[in-house]
Amino acid sequence: MREAAEFQPEFFEQIRRRFCRLNYSRRTEQAYLGWIRRFIIAHDRVHPRHLGGDEVEAFLTGLASSGQVSASTQNQALAALLFLYRDILRADLPWMDKLVRAKRSRRIPVVLSTDEIRRLLGMMDGQPWLMAALLYGTGMRLMECVRLRIKDIDFDRNEILVRDGKGAKDRRVPLPQKLREPLHLAIERARLLHGHDVARGLGRVWLPAALARKYLNAELELGWQYVFPAARPSRDPNSGMIRRHHVDEAILQRAVKNARAKAGILKPATCHTLRHSFATHLLEAGHDIRTVQELLGHKDLSTTQIYTHVLGRGAGGILSPLDRAL
Repeated sequence: MREAAEFQPEFFEQIRRRFCRLNYSRRTEQAYLGWIRRFIIAHDRVHPRHLGGDEVEAFLTGLASSGQVSASTQNQALAALLFLYRDILRADLPWMDKLVRAKRSRRIPVVLSTDEIRRLLGMMDGQPWLMAALLYGTGMRLMECVRLRIKDIDFDRNEILVRDGKGAKDRRVPLPQKLREPLHLAIERARLLHGHDVARGLGRVWLPAALARKYLNAELELGWQYVFPAARPSRDPNSGMIRRHHVDEAILQRAVKNARAKAGILKPATCHTLRHSFATHLLEAGHDIRTVQELLGHKDLSTTQIYTHVLGRGAGGILSPLDRAL
């Protein structure tokens, strides 16, 4: 009887240790482990070393055909299984030329008008308001905002340095003048919390392994602390150390959802909608698309060009023949 992997905790612990050594994010670890578990369960809990390219191809094809998942979801599952075989089992998978690919859709992003932005932010206050205003005012992604460190806000140069964004790239975004004072207050609050933690023998913040080795004791310095810290310290699931992490992103997501309902906005706006609105409003103001591409951190200009489809020069800027006739 072939070995069952589902009941071997050491197998998944081996995968977790590998994630730690490669310095993968916690989110990536959870997503990959989820797909690996699904793959094993789909094959009657047989250990992956007894499976191969045919089983992987059938699993991914099933996601596209029966599961009807999106192309990005199927690609994530593929990446997880490639990681399993190449980094854990040290086995190369054959080229899957019969793999049925999920259809990649190209959707126009939801964008709020400036009036809708004012109404949305008008229904928010405190830290959620500041974070939402930052998303719209800088074009940052949700996790880039919650992971913002104090040292990366440059008040003298009026810019914010976004570190380790999507694709492991750094970039600079404008610091909105309207947010200078609120950000000063947020940093002061973080400073007081940090001082309180240090007095209790805590005060350390998470740093990537390479930075922690390069900058000794940097994890105790104020500059490395999060601008939006969590309400209380928590235990790091990997190291076991007690640290004050950044605020949970779900808090801002709920706040935006509630504010949208209170403002009577019918569009399905989320935190990412604020980033879409930032890009679209810059293009409407006459900024060139290359500048917007740099601010958003897009690798390919074609990704940025999707915002040209929601400008007033598109369908909304055309006079309908019906209006001419009547």
